[in-house]
Amino acid sequence: MTAELSQIWVYLAASPLLGLTVTLLAYQGAFWIYQRSGNNPLANPVLIAVTALVLFLTATGTTYETYFAGAQFVHFLLGPATLALAIPLYTQFKRVRAMLLPVLAGLLAGSLTAIVSAVLIGRLFGASQSTQLSLAPKSVTTPIAMGIAERIGGIPSLTAVLVIVTGILGALGARYVFDAMKLHDPAIRGFAIGIASHGIGTARAFQVNEQTGAFAALAMGLNGALTAMLVPALAHWLSPLIGH
Repeated sequence: MTAELSQIWVYLAASPLLGLTVTLLAYQGAFWIYQRSGNNPLANPVLIAVTALVLFLTATGTTYETYFAGAQFVHFLLGPATLALAIPLYTQFKRVRAMLLPVLAGLLAGSLTAIVSAVLIGRLFGASQSTQLSLAPKSVTTPIAMGIAERIGGIPSLTAVLVIVTGILGALGARYVFDAMKLHDPAIRGFAIGIASHGIGTARAFQVNEQTGAFAALAMGLNGALTAMLVPALAHWLSPLIGH
């Protein structure tokens, strides 16, 4: 019986659909747990799904390359999903226009804070120069962050991990931070989490309401573009902070 199960697994592991199937099942199970918890942010479905996938791949000895051969279809859908964020943003266009100056000021302040604070914290804990540079773009979406890290001398793979961790932490803790600061305006809450926690935070914002999600999507896009310009420009200025 064990030999038969082993043969079945060998066959399934060779199929490119394995990664896609496991990813969908992991997220569906994680989302079920999230709903059963009463939509508690601590039961974040991305965190649960990622943990389940890591445990599965480790337990079965499946390589990342084998897994991604099937899961890359989900990766492909990130592009259309990102473009689809323009729809709820369009419905909030009047409020965005009315808040243009606060939006721009908040964007600049949030982007600079995310960049400089990450580098300073990395230096405080004795991180290497390449690690500190990898931390700088941690608050933007993964493809942009990895490109920035590679350009300024960081480690793109490390940056990818830091981006995911940042997004999950933001999705988990933003609600409690906003409540402690008595920030209740959905636009402000959404914009803040979009700057700090990119796509994962934006997904969480849409689970709250459409307005929160729309402003998070706006912040995520604008912060990605601004950070891509700021980090390379600030790299020389940051060098004395980073040290060698």
